[in-house]
Amino acid sequence: MPLGMDATKAGKGDQGMQAPGGQMDKPVSFHFLESMLPKVVKRRVHALKKLQVQCANIEAKFYEEVHELERKYAALYQPLFEKRRDVVTGTVEPTDEECEWHSDREEEEELAEEVKEKAAIEDSKKEEAPPQEDPKGIPEFWLTIFKSVDMLSDMLQEHDEPILKHLKDIQVKFSEPGQPMSFTLEFHFEPNGFFNNAVLTKVYKMKSEPDTSDPFSFEGPEIIDCEGCQIDWHKGKDVTVKTIKKKQKHKGRGTVRTVTKQVPNDSFFNFFNPVKVSPDGEMDEDSEFTLATDFEIGHFFRERIVPRAVLYFTGEALEDDESFEEEELEEGDEEEQDDDGDDDDDEGDFDPKKEQPQPAECKQQ
Repeated sequence: MPLGMDATKAGKGDQGMQAPGGQMDKPVSFHFLESMLPKVVKRRVHALKKLQVQCANIEAKFYEEVHELERKYAALYQPLFEKRRDVVTGTVEPTDEECEWHSDREEEEELAEEVKEKAAIEDSKKEEAPPQEDPKGIPEFWLTIFKSVDMLSDMLQEHDEPILKHLKDIQVKFSEPGQPMSFTLEFHFEPNGFFNNAVLTKVYKMKSEPDTSDPFSFEGPEIIDCEGCQIDWHKGKDVTVKTIKKKQKHKGRGTVRTVTKQVPNDSFFNFFNPVKVSPDGEMDEDSEFTLATDFEIGHFFRERIVPRAVLYFTGEALEDDESFEEEELEEGDEEEQDDDGDDDDDEGDFDPKKEQPQPAECKQQ
């Protein structure tokens, strides 16, 4: 899916139309308006619709080429992401030159470092403690990101955290030329005491072609399905299930026995066992919501988390996201204030003698 595209498409409802010279009292069906056109005009409208379908097909080809361009540039990003992984895991120590970084907060950081050094000197005077080893790489790099980003922290449970401390990299892989459009999220783990997998994968399948039954709804590639992987858990370490004990009473003898059973447990690792799209397209509301959320998370990993991981680790990307949301909110507030101002103007011209009953306002759904 191209940068900036939504992971899922919102359904399009019929919109209210405006009549020339004034607003209609009620929304009018497009089909009704078209049926009211003169036959010769309607014929020309049909010709325009055929042109629009051709435009949609060209747009689909455009997005296919965008996908190929993304795949090409992913190969250019990969060496940089591999270097990031090596620094995070402590495999490589960056040089002094590579660590040079000038920021607006540099003075604040230097001041904070001086305070830390003074505090350390004071502590060393009080108690001669054995020297601590420098941490390896950047500890809990990905776990910190998971805990900082709301969309991910909502999935995260306390029992997931010790496992995610072993997560050393997340990569995005694009489908090869000639294959159906898709992308794969790869979660690379160091050896751990929870499961045997070195890599956990999640494949998102996409479609970039207009629907023959509704070609005008096409707005670019959309995720249509996803597929997880089997996690080879060590015995007793599967955090996606929990064991509960239940007492059962025999109807005849009245004896009581205790049985144990495994039930699903909330965990981030359920991410790798997604809800499957029904072959007939029929799904209950909860499943549809779960699947749509899954698509959104997959898209967010691909477009935001993986490319800008360090900025989510430091929180700078979170500040950018919050600023964007605040700007949208402020614009909405201004529109409401403008509407209120219009109401005040109307009230100033109000004449009780001229008051007439007004028709109820028709609210568009």
